[in-house]
Amino acid sequence: MGGMKMGEDAKPMTSTISIGDPMSREGSGTSWVPDSSPMYAYSKMYENGGMLMLMGTAFVRYTQIGSTRDVSVAGKGDRNRFDAPNMFMAMYSHPVGERSQWGFRLMASLDPLTQQGYGYPLLYQSGELFDGEPIHDRQHPHDFISELAATFSHKVNEKQSFFFYGAIVGEPALGPPMFMHRPSSANNPDAPIGHHWQDASHISWGVVTSGYSFGKFKLEASAFNGTEPDENRWGFDKLRLNSWSTRFSFNPTPDLAFQFSHGYLKNPERAEPELDHLRRTTASVIYNKKIGEDRNWASAFIWGQNNKKGEFTNSYLFESDYTFGKNAIFGRAEWVQKDGHELVLDEKDHDRVFLVGAYSIGYVRDVVKDKGIDVGLGGMATFNTNPSALTPYYGGTRHAGWQLFVRFRPSKMKH
Repeated sequence: MGGMKMGEDAKPMTSTISIGDPMSREGSGTSWVPDSSPMYAYSKMYENGGMLMLMGTAFVRYTQIGSTRDVSVAGKGDRNRFDAPNMFMAMYSHPVGERSQWGFRLMASLDPLTQQGYGYPLLYQSGELFDGEPIHDRQHPHDFISELAATFSHKVNEKQSFFFYGAIVGEPALGPPMFMHRPSSANNPDAPIGHHWQDASHISWGVVTSGYSFGKFKLEASAFNGTEPDENRWGFDKLRLNSWSTRFSFNPTPDLAFQFSHGYLKNPERAEPELDHLRRTTASVIYNKKIGEDRNWASAFIWGQNNKKGEFTNSYLFESDYTFGKNAIFGRAEWVQKDGHELVLDEKDHDRVFLVGAYSIGYVRDVVKDKGIDVGLGGMATFNTNPSALTPYYGGTRHAGWQLFVRFRPSKMKH
């Protein structure tokens, strides 16, 4: 049950991905977060050794962004909107003997309903299509089925294990844990504007990953579909294994998680059909510190780089969340190099690269807490910057936005 406390003699909960890893280390896909990370979930243990875990987050909100730019796509969308970004996840694991385990994962989102095809306003965000037109200054919705995967893992000894991960749709070994699964961004409703430099491959239609864990560090490699999802958010895309990636993960202490990864993505952008491939390199460090039963501090620094035909662009992100009692203060700072094609500028500016920034700070207070579900009321203010060369498009170099929201999630597990 949610809020279940593990007794001293209880068997520690193991990851549904790899039987040799603790459950609290499990991030999105096969990625790692710090072992000390809080888990907001419902869980049930079965007599046969099986474990079911349910988690998710939903934000019901009103959001408004600055600038004077027309941020619509195919005639849809304005700079303000009521919406509800959300994610729901189910994980199940079952032991096979003393050393092996099967696992199953399902992640779904009602974004196609609550966000519709043109998504929510988010200044400088880029990526994917709506009605055949490239989306700009909006976050695209995620697919209804965002992960459907099965795993098998085997413990070689007390410190070493290996696993196989196969997904109709899932996440390859590329990048940090995606933003909705990082403790440092758990209270932030917005996607990072560097999403397509860091963790955008978390919805890939066709993934096969194998990995070997040595306790504190892990090596893994993936074959996957490097082409972003199509516009039909309710259906299944064509499965391909046209790309590859490798990742090294290292958790030296319970409070730290490092990763370095590199990938080759074939035909990555539907808005750029002439782009045959790109190479993506990422590195990140995530820190989580449990200060007491009701205090936790989580932070992350993430770097991502895209190499498109020898054009290197970089993204940098720092985010942090301090939770104390029923309250949480959180924030994010980003700097991303985006070319004119990604920002959907006039053709004469397509090959120019611009450094844009986004800075946000927010607060949320739980009005219902530890009752099986937490309900929080919060808000966030955002400040954006762009060079003067973009003034003809955005009406200036500095812009402000804000949002108010109600956040729903399962209560934190005690373990």
